[in-house]
Amino acid sequence: MIELKGIAAASGISIGPAYKIGKEELVIEREPIKEQDIPIQIQLFEESLIKTRREIIELQKRIGLEMGQEEAEIFDAHLLVLEDRMLIEEVISRLKKEKVNVAYIFSGVLKKYIDVFSKIEDEYLKERIADINDVGKRILRHLLGKEKKSLGDLKEKVIVVAHDLSPSDTAAMHKQLVSAFVTDIGGKTSHTAIMAKSLEIPAVVGVEEATVKIKPSDLLIVDGNKGIVIIDPDEKTLQIYGQEEERLKGIAQRFLSVKDAPAATIDGRTIDIYANIEFPDEVPSVKLHGAMGIGLYRTEFFYMNRKDLPLEEEHYQAYKYVAEEMKPYSVIIRTLDLGGDKFLSQFEIPSEMQPFLGWRAIRFCLARPDIFKLQLRAILRASVHGNLKLMYPMISGIEELEQANRILEEAKEELRNKGIPFNNDIPVGAMIEVPSAAMTADILAKQADFFSIGTNDLIQYSLAVDRVNEKVAYLYEPAHPAVLRLIKNIIDAAHNAHIKVGMCGEMAGEPSFALMLLGLGLDEFSMPPQVIPELKYIIRCVTFKQAQEIAHQALMLSTGREVEEFSHAKLNEVLK
Repeated sequence: MIELKGIAAASGISIGPAYKIGKEELVIEREPIKEQDIPIQIQLFEESLIKTRREIIELQKRIGLEMGQEEAEIFDAHLLVLEDRMLIEEVISRLKKEKVNVAYIFSGVLKKYIDVFSKIEDEYLKERIADINDVGKRILRHLLGKEKKSLGDLKEKVIVVAHDLSPSDTAAMHKQLVSAFVTDIGGKTSHTAIMAKSLEIPAVVGVEEATVKIKPSDLLIVDGNKGIVIIDPDEKTLQIYGQEEERLKGIAQRFLSVKDAPAATIDGRTIDIYANIEFPDEVPSVKLHGAMGIGLYRTEFFYMNRKDLPLEEEHYQAYKYVAEEMKPYSVIIRTLDLGGDKFLSQFEIPSEMQPFLGWRAIRFCLARPDIFKLQLRAILRASVHGNLKLMYPMISGIEELEQANRILEEAKEELRNKGIPFNNDIPVGAMIEVPSAAMTADILAKQADFFSIGTNDLIQYSLAVDRVNEKVAYLYEPAHPAVLRLIKNIIDAAHNAHIKVGMCGEMAGEPSFALMLLGLGLDEFSMPPQVIPELKYIIRCVTFKQAQEIAHQALMLSTGREVEEFSHAKLNEVLK
């Protein structure tokens, strides 16, 4: 029995066989061929192109059915690479001239294309490197007669073990056959962690050399609560974890029993529990899990995987749909938050040394008022169809808030001049995710209708930790005393100005922090829909006075580890 330690990224326990996806190494030898072998090699190349095309179209169809047409369009660029006549003709020409195996020729041409594209200044063309590389590997596998393990090939329920999981990896998998994730790299806010929470399965990430130490079909225990992976557990350990797994399933049923009940403490303090969404088609899940509204509607998806800019009408129709579906509950739409780890080619955002600290979010919007105003007009137009609010991301000071509001007023005036109806009093909030905003929250509160704390960025900026860098992931501490004091300052400033304050970062959906945040006075929690029943259950198990005492004690502790251990212990006491 071997125990590996990693980062607890998604809670829960799973026991099952490992399904290992290793880092792919394609070794291509140079093999001379005879003149008469050239037609055979050309035929092998053409057949590989056809097989690759079928493979991509099949994957595209499945993703279209499971996730929507926009996600499926990611693979349009892959298909275009397969139809590149210059590439195809260069391979055939060099094959005839050099008389070596086509796999070796193709790998050389592929490398040349990637080198050329990597030196081009145009960001859109640079982004095509990933498409060329992905398609190139697919073609090479067919040329070499090698099969790549795919999550789409699953036949039984397994625990997926990989160096890392990309969005295309998880998009291709049979979700009902994956019971947990284990990865070599990643942190609490990595794609793997977010996907695991969405699927409601446990995940442990940042497990150093997991893919080296775990063999295919090893029996594993994944403890997503403690960040532990056990290889080949003995009978006693299996029995203990089997009982714990059943206990947690029973608790989950208890949580679901209150999903439609109000989130109110024993002594009558009511809290608003909202959901975070990215796509309009997530609304049914929001309703299913008992959300009281949407606390964060991310809008970057309008700009993803496309070469053109979205029209105002596209924005309007999507916002209108969500507003109508959620009525009378409120929907908070966050304006465009690009930059950091979300770069889009059509905006020609330059490569930056520190992208999370660079030209992003509200900074980008204020520099491009044409794009910003288009979105604001669409939100305003949709505001007559439901209870919409809007908020600006990454506000760092009062000047940015004032400038954004001036552009909002210009958008309103344009609609008035055209006789288009909108809610003139639409509430406007600020996301507090920069330390400067947290420290001047009292100033911002004079001009904001509400606050929403974005903990993912607030934590990384406050602690100087790149949240997507696995080398410093251990320093990313939501419970760090500095973070707690900033949160308290934000809440106090909001309440002194008589405005509500919510939280939409990952921290809001962490059950172990719920009592502490409740005690600090947080008015609204917004999280992935699946977590909502558990948070409601926790809130209904305490008095507000108890939660305040827990928060008070937590603020007296010296380290993030102490706070986490204390919070977890208090939660266990409440749930007994």
